[in-house]
Amino acid sequence: MTRLISRLSEISEGYGVLLCDLWGCLHDGRHPFPEAVAALRGFRAQGGKVVLLTNAPRPKPSIVSQLDRIGVPRDAWDEIVSSGDAAQYGLVTGAVGRKVFHIGAEKDKTFFTQFSEDLARLATTEPPFTLVPLEQAEGIVCTGLVDDLTETPEDYRGPLLYGKTKGLKMLCANPDIIVDYGDKRLFCAGALAQLYEQMGGTALYFGKPFPPIYDLARRRVADLGVEGDPLFLAVGDGIATDVQGAQGEGIDVIFVTGGIAADQFGPDSLNPDKQLLENWLARHQLAPTYSISRLR
Repeated sequence: MTRLISRLSEISEGYGVLLCDLWGCLHDGRHPFPEAVAALRGFRAQGGKVVLLTNAPRPKPSIVSQLDRIGVPRDAWDEIVSSGDAAQYGLVTGAVGRKVFHIGAEKDKTFFTQFSEDLARLATTEPPFTLVPLEQAEGIVCTGLVDDLTETPEDYRGPLLYGKTKGLKMLCANPDIIVDYGDKRLFCAGALAQLYEQMGGTALYFGKPFPPIYDLARRRVADLGVEGDPLFLAVGDGIATDVQGAQGEGIDVIFVTGGIAADQFGPDSLNPDKQLLENWLARHQLAPTYSISRLR
């Protein structure tokens, strides 16, 4: 059974690191949520470290630029770890081959050009990769849809079927299925990977809820100089990503009910119906440590 809370500060004492999701928790893709920013600042003020843990397919420098652009203040976080960061390790080490076909938007090209220092060093020890047409590819790298404002996964059935027939593995840089951009719901790379698997293809995942992104987060927390064995707390609105991932890692987690699943818990997103919430969680066979309507 999950415990309903109204503010992060109610339960934050004793936790040393907060793993905070971005979309649906800290911002909506266009604007930051002021109460969420205040909550993160409060957690840091009491001595905790905030790590923004996102399934965005782009590397950390690109995420920083996006957050600056939409107005998320830098004093609300200490570190950023993205699915793109974790997936780049698979790219550099040849998890889907050295000649890869890219499915994704132009803005995601940074996935192939921007690397953290540790991955940049690793890349110098590995054979180079190249972007090639699908007909020449040894594997597929999917960062999302080319135009997620107008397209759906069905628009990709042809090339995906071709890739499956060739036996190409897909590196999925963002396991999320959907995300809310303002008031519009968009498909993510995970939706294409899901369709690819339904066709019989093989997809490899590196973001939440899979271990690689949590391993990377722990390494970067250690690099922050955090002493001892801090207690981690996660927060997110994705039941199959944030909640499932945290619980798989033995991390306490706050489920944000007013995010992507808000319509499941009654007409008032700020006051979720507890019975509807419990029934919904039971159907998903998951029990987050805490639940909150919005991060604040």
